[in-house]
Amino acid sequence: MSVPTVIVHRDADVLAKAAAARVITRAVDAQSGKGSASLVLTGGGVGVATLAEVAASPARDAVDWRNLDIWWGDERFLPSGHPERNETGARGALLDHVEVDPARVHAMRGPDSGMTAEESADAYAEELRRASRPEDHSPAPSFDVLMLGMGPDGHVASLFPGMPALYDTRPVAAVHGAPKPPPTRITLTLPIIQNAREVWVIAAGEEKAGAVRLALSGSGPMQVPAAGARGRQRTLFLLDKAAASKIPPALSRISSP
Repeated sequence: MSVPTVIVHRDADVLAKAAAARVITRAVDAQSGKGSASLVLTGGGVGVATLAEVAASPARDAVDWRNLDIWWGDERFLPSGHPERNETGARGALLDHVEVDPARVHAMRGPDSGMTAEESADAYAEELRRASRPEDHSPAPSFDVLMLGMGPDGHVASLFPGMPALYDTRPVAAVHGAPKPPPTRITLTLPIIQNAREVWVIAAGEEKAGAVRLALSGSGPMQVPAAGARGRQRTLFLLDKAAASKIPPALSRISSP
């Protein structure tokens, strides 16, 4: 796994704009190299803001949206179209404004599908398996970019400290009793996250500062799941100044105004 690089931006608005520019650049680079790209989306305030900035960017048309596979790192187990679903936020912020191929937008299924949370997790795992290739060396694609938000407790996706999903070796797990509502969720597991080419942890706000410090200071992923958010080739912690305020001074940092 790669060693994290920390990039600090002035505030959450600048962070979202800068992350959006990175999304566009990385998608274009991947498509130039192999004709397609794969992107794993996250929810939360700064995650949705980043997608909105992608939609607003004049450079967005550089991306071949029809040849982009869209996945999610986790989802709240709620009916399709529910305002608290990550998919709903992503569609409103970006996907409804670009010409994506509906067959390449891979949403996790909710209870309106007739599935239980466990069945939804299994179905998503099968979808990942069908999309994987031998060179991925995994039951899921080696995503070009996997974006993650982070909670004040250090959780990423729906992997919360000390919960069983952290120990799960299946590609996708159902989560019950999450400490943050709603209690039932679907999430990618750490082995799949760690097989992504690039993992980006995007965090803003002073309430995240303690968890950021722990995630970058040698804590274990069972106590601080963000400590396990590492990509095979590259790991970025994209932060605003407030979220970066407790990082140890010895940690190498790249700052932007």
